[in-house]
Amino acid sequence: MPLLLIAEHDQSNLTASTLATLTAAKAFSAPVHVVVMGSSPEKAAEEAAFFKSVEKVWMIKDPRLAHPLAEDMTETLLDLAKGYDFILAPSTTFGKNLLPRLAALLDVALISDVIQIQDKNTFVRPIYAGNALATVTSNDPIKVITIRPTAFEKAQKGNSSAPFEACPFKESSSPLPIFVRMETSSSERPELTSASIVVSGGRGFQSKENFALLEALADKLGAAIGASRAAVDAGFVPNDYQVGQTGKAVAPTLYIAVGISGAIQHLAGMKDSKIIVAINKDPEAPIFQIADYGLVGDLFKILPELTAKIKKTA
Repeated sequence: MPLLLIAEHDQSNLTASTLATLTAAKAFSAPVHVVVMGSSPEKAAEEAAFFKSVEKVWMIKDPRLAHPLAEDMTETLLDLAKGYDFILAPSTTFGKNLLPRLAALLDVALISDVIQIQDKNTFVRPIYAGNALATVTSNDPIKVITIRPTAFEKAQKGNSSAPFEACPFKESSSPLPIFVRMETSSSERPELTSASIVVSGGRGFQSKENFALLEALADKLGAAIGASRAAVDAGFVPNDYQVGQTGKAVAPTLYIAVGISGAIQHLAGMKDSKIIVAINKDPEAPIFQIADYGLVGDLFKILPELTAKIKKTA
C-alpha cells in the first residue's frame, strides 16, 4: 500500500520540514504519493515530483486555498487518506494543526513527533521534553504520523519526474474560521529553523537593548537569532525567536547559547544541534551538561571581545 505525504509549502517551494519528512518516508519501503494543496500549487507540485521515491503527486488547486487552514483541507484529505496505510506530515505548526483533526475523523490514534521508524508499526518519539524516548506500537489500519524535521536529513532530488494527478477540492459542510491576515517579520538573517548557525540569548541579557550584542555576533557569523522563553516573555525579542518545547525546534551545525541557563524546555528544542557552545556566568548552569564547549564568564565582556575577533562571513 502506498504512503501519503501531505506537503507544506509557501505556494512556490516545499519547506525544509517537508523534505525531512520525505526522508523519513523512505523507511516504510512503500511508494510515496505527495499531496500539494494551494491556490497556485503548480510550482511546489513540480518540485515534489522530482524527489527520489516519489511515485505520484496529487495536486489540489482552489482559490480558497490561498491561505489554507486545517479546517479547509480536512474534508478533501479525508476522502484521499482512506486509500492509504500511512499518512505523514512534518511536525510543525502546519502538521500539528492538521493531522490530529484528520486522525480523529479516521478514528485512529495520532503518532506525533516521531524521530525514528523501527518498522511499519513501531516508532520512537520523545516525551517529557525530550528527557525520555517512548517506543510506540500501533495496530491501527491507518497510521497517521507527524515527523520531527530535525531528526532527519533533507531529501535529495532525483533525475526523473513523477506523474501528476488532479484531485477535486471538497468544501467543508461545517462553519469554518476565516483567514484575516498574516503578520510576518522580515529579516536579512537566515530563517531560524533552517539556519546552519544559530545564536540564542536568554534572561542573562537583562534588557531588550542588550540583545544588540547578540545581533552583532549573529551578523558576523551570518547566523539566525534565537531566544529562550524567558527572554521572549520578558519582551527582549519577538515570540518567533523562541527555541524550545513551546517554540521552534532547531538542529543547526553550530548553536551558541548565551545567557541561557538550560531549562529542559529549551533543551528540547535545540539539543539535536551538531555542536553546542554555551556562555554563562554560572558554572553550574544545566546548559553546560550538554554543551560541547563551555565558557564561564560575564557575557557583557565576552561577547564584544568574541565578536571583534571573528572575521565576518560572506
